[in-house]
Amino acid sequence: MRLLLCLFALSSSLCAAASQPNIIIHFIDDLGYGDIGPFGAVKQKTPQLDRMAREGMKLTSFYAAPVCSVSRAQMMTGCYGARVSVPGVYGPGSRNGLHPQEHTIADRLKPLGYATQCIGKWHVGDQPAFLPTTQGFDHYLGIPYSNDMLKTASVDGRRVVPLVRDEKVERLLDEADQDRIEEIYTDEAVKFIRGSKEKPFFLYFPHTAVHTPIHPGKAFQGSSQNGRFGDWVQEVDASVGRVFDTLRELQLDTNTLVIFTSDNGPWLIKGPDGGSAGPLRGGKGTTWEGGVRVPTLAWWPGKIAPGSVCDAVAGTIDVLPTCLKIAGAEVPAQPVMDGRDLSPLLFGQSKDSPREAHYYFSSYNLQAVRQGPWKLALTTQKETMGQEAADDAKKNPRLYHLDQDIGEKTNLAAQHPDIVAKLTALAEKMTTDIGGDEPKSRRPPGEVENPVTLYPTSDKPKERRNAKQSTPLAPREASDAPKAPQTYDVSAMLRSAPKAHLAEQDGYLAHATLDAEKAPQIADTPFTLTCEITTALRDAILIAHGGASTGYALHLSAGKLIWAIRHGKTLTTAQTDYPADNQPHRITATLGQKGQLTLQLDQNAPITANSPGLIRTQPKEDFCLGHDNKVPVATYTTKGKFEGKIVGLKLTTNS
Repeated sequence: MRLLLCLFALSSSLCAAASQPNIIIHFIDDLGYGDIGPFGAVKQKTPQLDRMAREGMKLTSFYAAPVCSVSRAQMMTGCYGARVSVPGVYGPGSRNGLHPQEHTIADRLKPLGYATQCIGKWHVGDQPAFLPTTQGFDHYLGIPYSNDMLKTASVDGRRVVPLVRDEKVERLLDEADQDRIEEIYTDEAVKFIRGSKEKPFFLYFPHTAVHTPIHPGKAFQGSSQNGRFGDWVQEVDASVGRVFDTLRELQLDTNTLVIFTSDNGPWLIKGPDGGSAGPLRGGKGTTWEGGVRVPTLAWWPGKIAPGSVCDAVAGTIDVLPTCLKIAGAEVPAQPVMDGRDLSPLLFGQSKDSPREAHYYFSSYNLQAVRQGPWKLALTTQKETMGQEAADDAKKNPRLYHLDQDIGEKTNLAAQHPDIVAKLTALAEKMTTDIGGDEPKSRRPPGEVENPVTLYPTSDKPKERRNAKQSTPLAPREASDAPKAPQTYDVSAMLRSAPKAHLAEQDGYLAHATLDAEKAPQIADTPFTLTCEITTALRDAILIAHGGASTGYALHLSAGKLIWAIRHGKTLTTAQTDYPADNQPHRITATLGQKGQLTLQLDQNAPITANSPGLIRTQPKEDFCLGHDNKVPVATYTTKGKFEGKIVGLKLTTNS
């Protein structure tokens, strides 16, 4: 009987795993609405995508965003870029990126047992705190931003972009090297699928193609009737085909959802290298349909009806909730998502958009809103990136019936004042929520102190220190000699710092700041923090060093003393009751070699908790006493400044 029960449990487990579909997202760069066969292209042939459309669904009103980084943030988070403070495009070495505490598709699927990999153009931040491996992905391979963002490498003077594997630069690519980028990506995708076939997997495949400079592989050069742009589209098609072939070979096709879409419209000012928006007006960088409505296909044999077409409004913000739903998870109410589950549309159970409206943001400015066939343009819209607005685009508001006027030529605002009023009200509500200069519900941006490029360059003043050739410093191996213990007299360091402020009572420091570069060095090493605290407060920030991606903090919350360690989205705490006697208390807080937190108050029994490990990178934020001056390390409940004494503060690194 016990054997039968075990077999039944195993069978149930296997069935549950099998019920979770694999998910693959092909996210093409700058591919226009008219650039593939299913959407009318004739000069370049896309037989694999033609077959995908015949066997799956064509989504004709699917929306991205005007530019790269915003579109990728929307895909990953299920939110408009304005909600998650991603307004535009990030360059190499930018201090900003997608906040590490935002939850990506990979973050949501990984706890459900999914293997996760990102291959290609990430472009929501290239600092360590923002890379895919800190955002839920097991592995990453790709150029982390646009392929035209070349810098001059200090090592040899070449203009290059980095090919990054996980967190390290694997090699530097000049323009000629980019001829192989689709091949490199596709080989990696096939390898990932083969290696993950025994469990559900999520492959996010944001192709570098077809962003300029255009670099089709040698086997595809001259293969189309549309120059090198058409050649590269045909290579993308072949890449998609190799992924499909692998799924069919491994008999994974009937349990895999594949989505093919683009991050924005075509870059029209690039001429023959820029692609086509087909019947749509405008291009990349605008909120005309041609800038944000993108060619989209969905495929899942047995689930999505072959040859089906969906005209309902949908978009990249809907992908995350859809993935969660088909993986068997509920979409959380918090944090707020703008997207909705598309599975009823995909599976033919509904023909109506799950959203009340779609909002067209350019940065934080809401420029248009669509509900059903009606689109209301609220502001002047430039024709495409690098080209000013036409005369008819300067009269506002403008109302278009997209089912009858897909090219947005005829302004019907005067004939339908009721619809204008209705859509204006929706727009005003959304602007109040996340748009403009004073939004109510916008979440903070990701930000790091002292950002650097991923490789040493001669045309940027800040570079990664001590980097060699094309790779950054390797992490310390287990066989390396351990670091010698070091004790920092932090109280003395703070007192001598320019930013330090003496508390008014008795000359004790209660509020001080130590510049990041002078703070105790705790990267990749265990350490112990000791101090004596006197305060009557029940909520207070005592010590904070770090930010949204990594760091540590000691604080009081509702009468609890809390020792907190930040690893990206994971905040681990050890906590104990703190007396309300306004007497001196000795505190010892430790982060151990294997990530164990230990917190001891006076001679009481220590409290422990287990974190993911050591703090692997040195926090780039200031060391703060009595406050936290940047993005908070921990979750604080205090609203005022610290009042009391913090003395004898020392930090000792352990071998």
